[in-house]
Amino acid sequence: QVQLVESGGGLVQAGGSLRLSCAASGRTFSSYTMAWFRQVPGKEREFVAARVWLFGSTYYADSVKGRFTISGDNAKNTVYLQMNSLKPEDTAVYYCAAASKSVVGTAPPTLYDYWGQGTQVTVSS
Repeated sequence: QVQLVESGGGLVQAGGSLRLSCAASGRTFSSYTMAWFRQVPGKEREFVAARVWLFGSTYYADSVKGRFTISGDNAKNTVYLQMNSLKPEDTAVYYCAAASKSVVGTAPPTLYDYWGQGTQVTVSS
């Protein structure tokens, strides 16, 4: 059973930074894709960023390109989301997700098999 545990959310002022972490356990993730999604009440879950573990290739939503960076530590089975120049519109619950295959591009949440519990990110203006 795969488990994903997120941490690092919180309250930050606009222009500030946060780093989210997602610790994965229960499998070897060398063939997986790890991703971050976000969701605000009343809206669909939105793709943010993804990293294909095997190749290290990364993908970003247009809204976060140049501000967010997804990275991973293979030894720790952990993926990170460094968020810089945060904006109030980045406020959401951020979810870590894993797909047991290589997922290319900005794929919808239905392609991901496992999910964390979510961590709240609030950006004040």
